[in-house]
Amino acid sequence: MQKQTKTILTLLSVSMLAVAGCGQSNNSTAEAKENTVQPTTIAATPESTETPAAKPVEITFYYPVNVGGPLTKVIDGMASAFMEQHPEIKVNPVYTGNYGDNTVKIQAGVQAKQPPDVAVMMSTELYSMLDMNAIIPLDDFIAKDTDIQMADFYPAFVEDTQSEGKTYSLPFQRSTIVMYYNKEMFKAVGLDPEKPPTTWDELVTYAKKLNKDGHVGLEIPGNDDSYWMFQMLARQNATDPKQNIMSSDGKKAMFDTPENVEALQFWLDLSHKYKAMPEGVIDWATVPTDFIQGKTAMMMHTSGNLTNVKNNAKFEFGVAFPPAQKQFGSPTGGGNLYIFKGTSPEKQAAAWEFAKYMTASEQAALFSSSSGYVGVRKSAYDTDAMKKYTADFPQALVARDQLEYAFRELSTHNHGKVSTAITNQIQAALAGEIDAAGALKKAQAEAEQALAPFNK
Repeated sequence: MQKQTKTILTLLSVSMLAVAGCGQSNNSTAEAKENTVQPTTIAATPESTETPAAKPVEITFYYPVNVGGPLTKVIDGMASAFMEQHPEIKVNPVYTGNYGDNTVKIQAGVQAKQPPDVAVMMSTELYSMLDMNAIIPLDDFIAKDTDIQMADFYPAFVEDTQSEGKTYSLPFQRSTIVMYYNKEMFKAVGLDPEKPPTTWDELVTYAKKLNKDGHVGLEIPGNDDSYWMFQMLARQNATDPKQNIMSSDGKKAMFDTPENVEALQFWLDLSHKYKAMPEGVIDWATVPTDFIQGKTAMMMHTSGNLTNVKNNAKFEFGVAFPPAQKQFGSPTGGGNLYIFKGTSPEKQAAAWEFAKYMTASEQAALFSSSSGYVGVRKSAYDTDAMKKYTADFPQALVARDQLEYAFRELSTHNHGKVSTAITNQIQAALAGEIDAAGALKKAQAEAEQALAPFNK
């Protein structure tokens, strides 16, 4: 009881802090009034510890699952464990489908003034949420909470939590693109199963050799967020080690550069010129299934599918960095934890406690070992559970080690239109409807039109 009262007092203190720190942008007078803490409702003194327990602060938590495997049980279990430690907070987890479904539901909730209190949402939605005035900055919570230790998060994952000097989310469900390969198929064609391809030239050579006996050499998904795979190839072909396909402030797209055209042409050539990959647009969800069923010898996919492959593949497989052209490179992916405006300061403070718990070392280790997503904290890899997991399954370290070459996923203002512009044109190129240069030129024009209001 004393612990609960202490935590409530902490929530009250932090929530009053949230009133001061989170109403800095576009909060109306009415909203400020709504967010005003009423101390008499939850305040307590040491003498009040014998009174009946206060009603828990209740928060709603939206989350998506975009990979194979029973991750809903893992996340729901983490929420239950949090409530056991924090009986003063009741969390209502809501599984919202894949990332796309999740975004639509959150945006609808924001527009209806019924947002979730806290949600896992793609890191790429940062600017869209800011454009909707939907999320709060977390800097005041971070400044006052010594437990959070932001320096412990991997910098590659922190990069897309921030804009204009403020932090708007915490890394949670994060990944990179990795290359999975079937070691038994490697052996069958005389390739060393401990030496996966490391360059584009080797990738072509290997994929052509492996493209036989009823299976293909390689699959790269092209339908769902195909810009993610394109972004990987573009970075690998970039002379500038920090070159990306958008500006860091999310206001400009750089799609139709000569190096990016070469990158998209390489993707097309894997099918049309080298005959090492099926032609057309390959389905995101089908690719892991094809790999597990032995229909493809290699695949590029999210590290978030690692546990799915581990649990279901009936053969020995390896995991490696996607091969380099001029450099290694993979965009980060996945979701962060956001806290929303339009809820009370008490709920925002409770949401912060929950977000902090879900990203702490032990939970980061649990979620990583249960899914294949990267442990978002360095200290997660120092836990006994993670040490044992990675000792038994070293493939789990590949995505973590690749963070040295990782960079921010495409994220811009008006993200829906910009990402759709590049996705549609990549798919048109993969379908043979337009060439690489033409596709990126059209995508560039559409993106510039979508971003024009943010460049006045």
